[in-house]
Amino acid sequence: MESLLLGKGETVDFARWTREFEAKAIARGTAGDPDWPRGARLDPAVIRSIQRFQVGESGDGANLIAKADGAGDPEYAAAARLFIAEERNHARLLALLLRSAGAPTIAHHWTDVVFTRLRRALGLRLELMVLMVAEVVALQYYRLLRGGTSDPLTTQVAALILSEEKRHIPFHCQRLRADFATSSRAVRWMALSAWWTVLVGATIVVAHDHGPALREFGCRRGDFVRQVLGLFRTIAPTAISPFGRSAR
Repeated sequence: MESLLLGKGETVDFARWTREFEAKAIARGTAGDPDWPRGARLDPAVIRSIQRFQVGESGDGANLIAKADGAGDPEYAAAARLFIAEERNHARLLALLLRSAGAPTIAHHWTDVVFTRLRRALGLRLELMVLMVAEVVALQYYRLLRGGTSDPLTTQVAALILSEEKRHIPFHCQRLRADFATSSRAVRWMALSAWWTVLVGATIVVAHDHGPALREFGCRRGDFVRQVLGLFRTIAPTAISPFGRSAR
């Protein structure tokens, strides 16, 4: 099945995402890695923060891939594998950035454990909703990391990751839009309400946990929360429209 019918002629072609992910992988190979030997100079609070995000990016994605395979769309499953490959590359880049700063990676962090267990306990639709929460928080975090330090290597790595995270959001939104295409308005309202609840709670936890690093970036905890909520407000309706059929 190459595309999913969303209603009245609207379709989602996941082969498009496969092509985009593949093109990006080729571009990465052509450009090569940042100049790691130049080294990085990072505040200890920023190092601790990056270590925690690196853990979150480093999962093997086997659970998501299994659910994608079970969704009945080979093109979506292929695109999901390429998405996971990008996430693992982000983990690699962050690990090498930490090494350049003379810091190790960490094996686990409690926030990642909670997110991972929650996602694995759910079906594909709900797993993607939880994953989207992490993606939206990460999108704002990498924006701050890119502009919040004076270290050139860190700025470059954050910019590379950010450029790909921006593409992940619409990819997941299209899958969710397809999945909610036939859901009733009541189901959509309940899903949006639950989604917002998880997003707010997760953002507050991240803002508290990464507060010292956020200060180094020139961002207060409350400002970070407001920024993430503002970003999510523009994204959520494109994935789950509470009115009529799903919004494009």
